[in-house]
Parts: sequence; structure tokens; C-alpha cells
Amino acid sequence: MRNIIIIGSGFSSLSASCYLAQKGFNVTILEKNSSVGGRARVLEQDGFKFDIGPTWYWMPDVFEKFFNDFNKKPSDYYDLKKLAPAYQVYFDVLESLTISDNIKEIYELFEKEEKGSSKYLKKFLKAAKFNYEIAVNNMVYKPGNSITELITFDTIKNVNQFFKSISTEVRANIKSKKLIQILEFPVLFLGAKPSNTPSFYSFMNYADFGLGTWHPEGGMFEVVKAFVSLATELGVTVKTNQNVQKIEVENGKTTGVTVDGLFMPADIVVSGADYHHSETLLDKKYRMYSEKYWSKKTFAPSSLLFYVGFDKKLENVAHHTLFFDTDFDVHAVDIYDTPQWPKEPLFYASFPSITDNSFAPINKEAATFLIPIAPGIEDNPKIREHYFNVIIERLEKLTNQKVSDSILFKRSYCVNDFIEDYNSYKGNAYGLANTLTQTAFLRPKIISKKVQNLFFTGQLTVPGPGVPPSIISGKIVSEMVLKNAV
Repeated sequence: MRNIIIIGSGFSSLSASCYLAQKGFNVTILEKNSSVGGRARVLEQDGFKFDIGPTWYWMPDVFEKFFNDFNKKPSDYYDLKKLAPAYQVYFDVLESLTISDNIKEIYELFEKEEKGSSKYLKKFLKAAKFNYEIAVNNMVYKPGNSITELITFDTIKNVNQFFKSISTEVRANIKSKKLIQILEFPVLFLGAKPSNTPSFYSFMNYADFGLGTWHPEGGMFEVVKAFVSLATELGVTVKTNQNVQKIEVENGKTTGVTVDGLFMPADIVVSGADYHHSETLLDKKYRMYSEKYWSKKTFAPSSLLFYVGFDKKLENVAHHTLFFDTDFDVHAVDIYDTPQWPKEPLFYASFPSITDNSFAPINKEAATFLIPIAPGIEDNPKIREHYFNVIIERLEKLTNQKVSDSILFKRSYCVNDFIEDYNSYKGNAYGLANTLTQTAFLRPKIISKKVQNLFFTGQLTVPGPGVPPSIISGKIVSEMVLKNAV
């Protein structure tokens, strides 16, 4: 039985471990931190619980496909609840739009906001569903080896979608700034500006309005635990507090890794850690990508996050609440064009205790706040405190309630933490942005061209950022191991 070491225990690594163990490999996962899940860890304090990383459960079919590959289903491990409403978006004081879990009600909302817009939305979502079926049933499971992976009858027929942006498409047909922001919002999960994201990615809008927003009971870490449970059922060994210092190579082939000064042999190594960091574990002659290469790439944002315990239930907010009361185009410039701290940031808040009592003691509220920021910018306690005060003041104003005197505690997480905990390049939170020049075969490769039996998985390679793409990336790399390992 051949031995495989997988570096990291995020969703891509856990996914890969299951597929490889299923094929008869002896698989060991080495996780740097004290708990599994990569970015999808959990924080607990004083009876409160917070998902440190992902909080959105979209594209449930991807999770179902994964578990089906092992004759399982998500409900074998965790319970899902469809959120109603899906989310709420604030634009001004007590002025918000609530996105229903019902498509008919969404059409009615659009029509009420802008006459005639529901007709366009139906056409837009029909195309988005078509794109989703092309993408999720076919394209995103490709290994990113060649442009030919993108060439099908359907993509050729709709090739202009790859050269026209989501922003161009939406703004040509919708005039309401509010509706524009709602339609452009889902592609932010891809880590790029809507103006730089091909309109083909409208399939994210189908994921939003068509498939809905879900909540796994107990939070996203329950999904991590499900993956770990399946992996261990299949024979995978998971080890925490394992700091991989070097990927060892002899005669152009990996022989294993050095962990905290000790050599661990392996026939095959798969790294689900940050791709840039993974290559720094190799001698320079074995690296495929230079520092110059990485510095020129468009990275998805980093985040300033706050985990807050309130001593009361909050009003006028939903489980997922977006605060779009400032200009995203200006904020986007501060993220992507001239990286700096935003003057008036948009922000997102999650209040999972509205839906799930396990997140907070009775009559209390657990809240996660997120401000998207440029990776690599200065991060210190003074800056964090300033932005915390900014968003709490805006939350109070927009939702017409006093909350600052109800804060029991807060914890923050930002660029320095992403670097420290995940060896994340410039402290990015979501990997490489899915722009046209960083799509599919134009992303860093899954197979090392310089070291035999070395493979990469995760959000810096195909298909891209997000939990569902990471799960898919794990399946792709397992197939590449089966085909290419020597």
C-alpha cells in the first residue's frame, strides 16, 4: 500500500484524503494547527460559538455529490436548514431589502423596486442556471491542464460571456443601484470585482436565488467534522500540531516531508496548504513559480473579522446581513487597485444565533462581522479598533438600536492572523481571484512539473475560491494522483 502525506486539513485536503483512501492509499493528513478544518475552524468563549472562517453554505448539490461518491449523504452527518429569509441587505437607515427563499417573492421584490426588472431577472436567471449546469456538472471538475477544457459546444455558442463582465451585463439592464448591488454580490465569493468577473460566472446568481442559502445545524464546523468522520471511516490518519518544514526531494522525486525536525517518508505528497507557502517548502530549483509570478497575481481579498458576544438579542437583522450603505466601487478600488484601508467600507454580519441556539446562551447574540480588505496591508490593534467602532456605529444607526453597551467581549482576526495561522500569501483570505486571466488552465497547476509525485490542491489552484470549489479541488487532485503518480 502506497503512503500519501497531505499537508493541511482544509476542505480540499479532507476531500482529497477521502477519495485517495477509497482507492486504497494509506493517507495521513498533517495539520499545522491544533484543530482541523483549515480556515473553517471554530472559536468558543463563555458559552458562545463562532465559525472563524466560512459562514455561508451555498451550492448544496456539491456537498451532496461529494458524499454520494462514498454512498453517503450530508444528512448522515449533519442537518441542513434552508434560511428564510436567505439574507438582508441594508442601504440606509431602516432601509433594506430582504431576499426571500422563494423565487416568486424575489421576482416581486425586484418588480416593486424597478418596474420591468423581474422580466429581465427571469431571463438572467435562466441563463445563470444554464451556466451553472455547464460549470458544476462539467467544467469545474476539469484539472486546468489546457484551454481545450473550456471548449465545448455550449461555451463556444456563448463565448462572449467570457469577455463581457457581470457588471456590464447587469448594469445594461438594471437601473436601480440597490438591485445592481444585489445581483453583483454573489460573484464577490469568487474574489474579484464584478467589473473584472466574466458574465459566465452568473451561475453564482443561480446558486443564490435558485438553490438558496442553507445553514448546517451547529455551524460550518459540523461540516468539517463530517468530512473528518468520513475520512477516518475510510482509514485516513489525521494528525494536528504538525508543522511541515520541508518537502523532501531526491533525484527529482518527493520522498516525504520533514515535520518539526523529523523526516516522515511518503511515496506521494499532496499539499492543501497555501500554494505559495507550499513551494517555499521546496529547494528553489524545484519551485514552479517565482516571487515575481505571485506578486503579479490578483488575489482575492483578505478580511478584518470580529467575533462578538452580545448580552441581548439584536433587532432588525437577519442571520446573514449585508451593509451596502456605502459605495462598493470606491471600496473595491481600495482592495484591488490602490491597496489601502477603505475610508467607508461595506461590511457583512452573521448572526447565527438567530437560527441556531447552539451559538449563544439564551437571550444573547453571537455575531461575526467581516470587512473585505486588500491583502498585504498594515495590520495592528489600533487599526482594528478604529474599524470596529466604525461598523458598530453604522450598525446602530442603520438598524436603529443601541448595541455598543451590550458587548460582552470581542475577538478580532486579520492579515497577520491569516499569515500566522495559515501561511497565507499576504494574508489573503480566499486565494486567487477568478478573473478571466486567472480562470481554469491559467491558474497554478495541480501537478508539479519539477518534482515527481508532488501535487497541489485548494483555493489557489482549480477551480478557485470558496468551500464548494475546494471540495471539488480535492476530487480533481485525487484523480491526478491516480493518473500521474509514478
